[in-house]
Amino acid sequence: MTAVVKPVEIPKSLRALRALPASVQAQLGCVDTLREILQQPETWRATVRQMRGEAPRKLYAKVLEQAPAHIVLTGSGSSLYVGECLVHALQAEHGVPCRAVAAGTLLTDLPGTLPGKAGLLVSVARSGNSPESRAVVDEVLAVAPGYRHLAITCNAEGQLATRYAREPRMQVLCLDPSTNDRSLVMTSSFTNLVLAGSGLLPGLSPVVADIVDTLFARFGDPLAEWGSRDFDAVVYLGSGASQGSAHEAALKMLEMSGGQVRVMAESSLGLRHGPMAWLNRRSLLVSFLSGDARVRAYELDLLRELTQKRLGGDRVVVGEGLPPEVVGTAGLAVDLPGLYGLTPVQQAMVHTVIGQLLALFRCLSLGQRPDAPSQGVLTRVVAPFEIHGQGG
Repeated sequence: MTAVVKPVEIPKSLRALRALPASVQAQLGCVDTLREILQQPETWRATVRQMRGEAPRKLYAKVLEQAPAHIVLTGSGSSLYVGECLVHALQAEHGVPCRAVAAGTLLTDLPGTLPGKAGLLVSVARSGNSPESRAVVDEVLAVAPGYRHLAITCNAEGQLATRYAREPRMQVLCLDPSTNDRSLVMTSSFTNLVLAGSGLLPGLSPVVADIVDTLFARFGDPLAEWGSRDFDAVVYLGSGASQGSAHEAALKMLEMSGGQVRVMAESSLGLRHGPMAWLNRRSLLVSFLSGDARVRAYELDLLRELTQKRLGGDRVVVGEGLPPEVVGTAGLAVDLPGLYGLTPVQQAMVHTVIGQLLALFRCLSLGQRPDAPSQGVLTRVVAPFEIHGQGG
């Protein structure tokens, strides 16, 4: 007689999900994703220790020893959004034009997107095995010999880490293997790549890990409950570095919901120029408020306008010392003491974790499997495809 497997009741709190045996988490298809989200504070502390070591400090000094004329950060999907989290701070620190450009855009339109004949190309990747990642490096090495290269990857065995061992223009930084997420979606790999990219900036600090420990303890269950609600659209708002985290949070929700939740990422000022019409009563609004008082004033004005116009549905507002009227009586205020003492890049890391938790619980509530959502439509590494030569 065949045993009947009792369906697992899907928890609506982080505490309850963490308490399930690993075998039950595996049955729900979330064992890897959950572990990788929760391991972030500890892996960040390890990455900070690594970045303070002699070898990484020498590596970064080498790529910056001759001030680059341009800095271009590139990657695909989440890896591009790593660059978006870093690019504003890099330009402010180094005083040279900095851009985040998708690897696919560089591959198809290199003359129109790679600035100048010399600079620094920073290639960001979890696996380092995506076809366009290595193709872009190959092409830039060939047609722009004045560019130096830095690859930051979570996979020491990937092609981005191994292919250029004899290339003097390429430097490679490999993070600890624990950051090379097993889940289809990038979570701890994303935030550790952001943190590693911060090695190009001063002020590397592990304090951000303490704030996310607090986030899990105080807001893990409320965020899980909100992620489990019945909404079919989300708009994420962020400025500066946190526009990168807004894009990443939107991608996490899209991936983990299997496309069942529509997403949008915008800046608060950009939302007024057309995208505001997209909001509806079933949508969820997630606002990552800036630590810069002037920028935050614009963001708060936008939230007050949405309240006046009754747009945006339910609301999750993230910041420190939040004015109650911008959250609303039915909204969730994720108020984190010390958040605005972090650099904008590290604030973006905190915002990204909040997006991960919302996506994880929306995925589970929809009956999807976070470790491998979309019924095979997506794969952990993009499948190989033909690289077409210039003029082909």
